Amino acid sequence: MIALKIIAVLLGIIGLVGCILPVIPGPPLSWLGMLLVWFTHPDGFTTRLLIVWLVITIVVTILDYVAPSWVTTKTGGSKAAGRGSFVGLIVGLIFFPPWGMILGSFLGALAAEVLVSGQAVADSVKPAFGSFLGFLLSTGLKLTASAVMLFYIFKFL
Repeated sequence: MIALKIIAVLLGIIGLVGCILPVIPGPPLSWLGMLLVWFTHPDGFTTRLLIVWLVITIVVTILDYVAPSWVTTKTGGSKAAGRGSFVGLIVGLIFFPPWGMILGSFLGALAAEVLVSGQAVADSVKPAFGSFLGFLLSTGLKLTASAVMLFYIFKFL
């Protein structure tokens, strides 16, 4: 039982970190931590709460992929801007963490709009900013969901 509790907390923490690092699936790991808590404390942790957070996890995970490109296209950007934003995020994360991923997301989208779409820099700022906002929106949703799940993990242990 103690090992499951430790693993649950670790999954919750890794899930929170995974909201920022794009290679780690944050909310799904946080939910797995909640699942382990449910196995160790079935009396205080309801199945209904577990199912509600599973649905939230699925929705947030889907929105993580949809939100950046949706906001980018709503601000006049191309698919290249969305991909450039992701590449810039990774490069920024590797070379200048943590601020590099935020700036890299914007600069990657801007560069993609200029280089791939052939737009002028002035015309590319709005879509690049849209891509950046989409990234912030999806990251914020993931962080919020994983933080609340981590709260529940600690609450029920």
